[in-house]
Amino acid sequence: MEILFVLGFFLMLLLTGVSLLGVLAALVVATLVMFVGGLFALVIKVLPWLVLAVIAVWLHRAFFGDRDARVRRRLRRKINRLDRKGWR
Repeated sequence: MEILFVLGFFLMLLLTGVSLLGVLAALVVATLVMFVGGLFALVIKVLPWLVLAVIAVWLHRAFFGDRDARVRRRLRRKINRLDRKGWR
């Protein structure tokens, strides 16, 4: 169905006096705009599931993770923060 739209767009531009180069440029620009719009729509559609997955991993690590690993991560973050400040 989309090919009929593209062919109709192509023919109408040719019939209104736009050159072949202008028609091809318009088709390329329209294709890029539709591609970016489709990617944006896909991101909006998938974003809630991505947020849900991040929350699930965070909760699993918070409640079922190894306590010693949490302590080591916290200590490592503290040491990295001190290193950035230049405490040595």
